Amino acid sequence: MEQVPTSVLSPEPCHLGEGPTYDVTTDTAWWFDIREGRLFEAQLGSGEIRVHALGRMASALGRVDAERQLIVAEDGLYIRQIADGAMTLLCPLEADNPATRSNDARVHQSGTFWIGTMGRKAEPGAGAIYAFHRGKISMLFPRISIPNSICFSPDGAIGYFADTARAVLYTVPLNPATGLPRAEPEVLLRHTGIGGLDGSVCDAEGQIWNACWGAGRIDIYSPQGERLRSLHVPARQASCPAFVGPDLSRLLVTSAWQDMDAAARVADPQAGRTFLLEASARGRAEPDVKLA
Repeated sequence: MEQVPTSVLSPEPCHLGEGPTYDVTTDTAWWFDIREGRLFEAQLGSGEIRVHALGRMASALGRVDAERQLIVAEDGLYIRQIADGAMTLLCPLEADNPATRSNDARVHQSGTFWIGTMGRKAEPGAGAIYAFHRGKISMLFPRISIPNSICFSPDGAIGYFADTARAVLYTVPLNPATGLPRAEPEVLLRHTGIGGLDGSVCDAEGQIWNACWGAGRIDIYSPQGERLRSLHVPARQASCPAFVGPDLSRLLVTSAWQDMDAAARVADPQAGRTFLLEASARGRAEPDVKLA
């Protein structure tokens, strides 16, 4: 496992850090503490960090435009005004099922937003992966236990997602113009050994950067599923990466202290912190989500 230059972006521990993304137009990183209903905002140039209370569990966002974000929350999709944080429900998502919440999500180059849901206690098969496409939500893949690793190849022709509970990363061909599947998913790789497949992001070359939950590392895979490198993360429960910075050359990694007792937290003192790794790679700017 490689040791790369690493710094702490935010020392504030997240119960369940997730959903990092980066707005290259404002040099701002965003991420969530799902369990505590908090949204973190970090101005990378100045180092200023703000924490916003959302009043509900939320897990991901997509930039709509300079004024608005689309927030993926436990009961639906909300438009959030960046200036004052005001949130307005756009459409419900499994709002009639209190046993589930949102989890991993990412915006496709077409503006379509892939969104995962899961059981609040990770009940087997309780979740699904949806597409928010041109103002409508449709189910793509049902009976998912823990949806993770949603990301897309640079040309938008391939989608990836994992079911952490099954230890499987899937690949699926997409229509690059819509971000919607053209065929059924196939198994790309089966994870073995310590840890599990958590959040992922693709770099500019199409390699898949996966946070290995429980193993304190980022694994980099080829599009064929071959593990190429592993980078150390100074918290055991690394949860999701995102490329950040004006040249998209640094890797923001969230983490969590979820399910750790007092002894485990003492043994893992940086659990829940948010890190910056010098990635020696280049990411891609996250696309805006299209509402209609």
